Amino acid sequence: MLNKILITAGLLLLTSLAMAAETLRVGMSADYPPLHFKQDGRYLGIEADNAKAVGEILSRRVEIVEIPLEQLLPALRAGKVDVLMSGLSVTAERSAQVQFTDSYLRVGQMAIMHKSKIGSYSQPWAVYREGVRIGVKRGSTGADFAERELQGAQVRQFENTQEAFAALRGDVIDLYIHDAPTSWQLANSMDNDDLISLYAPLTEEMLAWAVRKEDGALAAELNRALQLMRGNGTLQYILNRWIPVTVEVH
Repeated sequence: MLNKILITAGLLLLTSLAMAAETLRVGMSADYPPLHFKQDGRYLGIEADNAKAVGEILSRRVEIVEIPLEQLLPALRAGKVDVLMSGLSVTAERSAQVQFTDSYLRVGQMAIMHKSKIGSYSQPWAVYREGVRIGVKRGSTGADFAERELQGAQVRQFENTQEAFAALRGDVIDLYIHDAPTSWQLANSMDNDDLISLYAPLTEEMLAWAVRKEDGALAAELNRALQLMRGNGTLQYILNRWIPVTVEVH
């Protein structure tokens, strides 16, 4: 009798583990369109579509777990999710904590201006002019770029993009440097149709998914899925769906 009980318990445990393995828990901050966002209770954007495609390829049910940006890496390391698909750029600091998959998109910082400035700042090199008035978001990659590369510029920091856009309209700054998704959104928003981006990356940043350091097998599965998505056109279709300008797939 005891043997039967132990066998039954073992089968239940194996079944439970198998069911858990079928679910891919995806951590996402869902707050940065068009990469990832939530609307009417649905997760949308590039990463939401990526997660769905990966789930179908791997035959695993996808569960999106919404987590604030600053808590994503701790949640992954604590085992609360299996993978982060949240528009993360590959950095040395993050790579020391997690294992990244192959990148799926190359992005970078881009310069945004008021349309009245097109005549003066329509070329990518204009950002490097002596005395150009540059706006950046405090603590951002754009701020790091300005500090490192734009020594001759007059750099002003803002708490958020809305403040910077107001400064562009008020002729307080000439250019605002921020992440590519901010520029992509300009093409989709009538509220900001008086602003325009150069769409020329000033930096090179690679976006990828992240798993725990010890989850090499999962990283390999995700890379195989990504390779298939590249090969059959799924990845390009997803990017074209959400990004209104031409981007380079990696």
